Amino acid sequence: MNKQKILKIVVPVLIVAVIAGIWAVKNKPVEPLALHAPSGGAAELVQPNNDTDFLLETNAVDLEALTAYGLPLIIDFGSDSCIPCKEMAPVLQTMNAQMQGKAIIKFVDVWKNTDAAKDFPVQVIPTQVLIAADGTPYAPSENVASQIELTQYTYKDTGELAFTVHQGGLTEEQMRLILSDMGVVE
Repeated sequence: MNKQKILKIVVPVLIVAVIAGIWAVKNKPVEPLALHAPSGGAAELVQPNNDTDFLLETNAVDLEALTAYGLPLIIDFGSDSCIPCKEMAPVLQTMNAQMQGKAIIKFVDVWKNTDAAKDFPVQVIPTQVLIAADGTPYAPSENVASQIELTQYTYKDTGELAFTVHQGGLTEEQMRLILSDMGVVE
């Protein structure tokens, strides 16, 4: 083969490779930053441990990893096949997008991931488990408790709060009220 034929093949391939490389760099997902306030200190930026930590849908809940961000956490246990869950899906999508870096909103399809809810008090779907920024169960103010029906589970031996959950769908306004009560500033 002569040099002209080789150049006619190699040059276009190199041009395509450079364009693909530029496109890949420009379209690389940006990792969201989370605010974390260490005990007794000012807030600092914390890089996510995992790209999926801030995505809405998950197959399993790693509470240790999620609470390490120091952000309020709402985990919705539901299903893509459940009508009340479908009605709540747009609320979860909106809140997940708007609360990036302020709170973590997760959705777990318990029919697809049957073991995902085994460590949580999920009796019906949808059920939201509410966890405060410090990793403890959310303790609602009287204002929130009077407006939204929440169930609080305690440990038998100590009486300490184990879980705070809401059964059924939450509206966007209710979720914002809970997050505000947890200290989230919009």
